[in-house]
Amino acid sequence: MISSDPTELVEQARGGSRTALARLLTFVESGGPQQLATAALAYRAEVPYVVGITGPPGAGKSTLTDQLINVVLEQGFGGARDVDQVSVLCVDPSSPFTGGAILGDRIRMQGHATNQHVFIRSMATRGHLGGLSLAVPDAVRVLGAARFPLVLVETVGVGQMEVEIASAADTTIVVVNPGWGDAMQANKAGLLEVADIFVINKADRTGVRETRRDLDQMLDLGGAHEWRPPILETVATESTGIADLWDAVVNHRTFIESGQLQDRRRTRMRVELDKVLSAMVRSRIVALAHGDDYEDQIDSLLAGTTDPYRAAAALLGSE
Repeated sequence: MISSDPTELVEQARGGSRTALARLLTFVESGGPQQLATAALAYRAEVPYVVGITGPPGAGKSTLTDQLINVVLEQGFGGARDVDQVSVLCVDPSSPFTGGAILGDRIRMQGHATNQHVFIRSMATRGHLGGLSLAVPDAVRVLGAARFPLVLVETVGVGQMEVEIASAADTTIVVVNPGWGDAMQANKAGLLEVADIFVINKADRTGVRETRRDLDQMLDLGGAHEWRPPILETVATESTGIADLWDAVVNHRTFIESGQLQDRRRTRMRVELDKVLSAMVRSRIVALAHGDDYEDQIDSLLAGTTDPYRAAAALLGSE
């Protein structure tokens, strides 16, 4: 029988048990004491390298990810940094059910289902403290604790949550299609801030030149930077350009390992800690907004004998 003790599960996951790993990730998604115990163990383990893959719905991210897995296992990072195991998190911030796009992700990647070197997990918010914004970083660290050196995080679309998740990656790939959007729309989506590599997928369609031009103009407007995101063309359904894409990821890793990687991760830890603090404070606020003391302050506000600031101070003082 599978254990419910996070400590035992982590050891089993390190030994290759996918059942134990799946249960740990369920703890992370569901919240509660087991989630806290799992996080306490996971954050003491080695941090995996995280590649975020995001872009508009229908851009072909799942097919691209599916093809990328094959190249990663063949080529690794090179030298002593070879990758013998790859994990994939398919993130759906919009749905609490394992259907829709998540089911589509699983179907497109089912060719890896029996591959002992690949682990794929779909994630959706369960409505607990912090939701996906906390569950995804925790899940990444759990995968690191299970000795996965690389985690691919694929998001469903380009909204604020997706940008947040993508910006938590060490290398972020933004996937678009020919004729997609305009520079202003892309800028509003926050893609310039998170993209390390741009991919024009479905490059066998018309409009590639115009899309490349728009992306170049966006990058020019963003000013000069040490790393200018390359713009690559792929046809994921035919495996075209996938090896070049992985080469770009390896090049970006080499670039940031020269000094930026730890700075990025330090910034990421600040963001994660701020989110946990915010979630905990929000939880306390929700708890305060119930009970007799709260209703008494509402009565006083209605009677005009106090104001919201004094009422809030009184409630906080009653903790």
